[in-house]
Amino acid sequence: MNHPVLYGRLVRLEPLAPHHAAGLAAAAEESRDSYDWTWVPTAATAVRYVDEQLARAGLSPYAQVSVRTGRPVGVTAYWDPRGEPLTAIDVGFTWLAASAQRSGINLEAKYLLFKQAFEGWSVRRVGLSTDARNARSRSAIAGVGARFEGVLRNWSRSWAPGEDGRLRDSALFSVVAEEWPECRAYLEHRLSETR
Repeated sequence: MNHPVLYGRLVRLEPLAPHHAAGLAAAAEESRDSYDWTWVPTAATAVRYVDEQLARAGLSPYAQVSVRTGRPVGVTAYWDPRGEPLTAIDVGFTWLAASAQRSGINLEAKYLLFKQAFEGWSVRRVGLSTDARNARSRSAIAGVGARFEGVLRNWSRSWAPGEDGRLRDSALFSVVAEEWPECRAYLEHRLSETR
């Protein structure tokens, strides 16, 4: 799949590369209070984190770069592409620096990822999932127009600190192609209200 740079008014999504590691190290060292359920590097592990993300099969990570500052403020990714030709893909492995949270960057990043998936690749489904215990993430996913599908028990690896080797219950959400026009209009309206 072609993974172009995706341009927005608030965020530019650049395919993750080693040169992003220093900026991500700084971003990850802001307040870490919201990272209870998410795999986020530290300054000391940012280079290894980027290398690991780039080496993972089925993962196409992006650095989220603030248009205002020109600095990386987090990561997001496409993952688990399915079908030949491509019919479904998931979006996830997302984290943002504390200063970028509630700024509209996550909203616009999801808009750009959805738009590329539905309009660039003609997928039929974009899926999203999170630890079922992560109320903040569940709210954010619902806030981008994805529909809740249910909770799958012991579905995937837990990224919560101290839970290495454990499985988590995953809350699943999706947007399907028939819903994309309405979802797109909803996201564009919300983004028009973001300063």
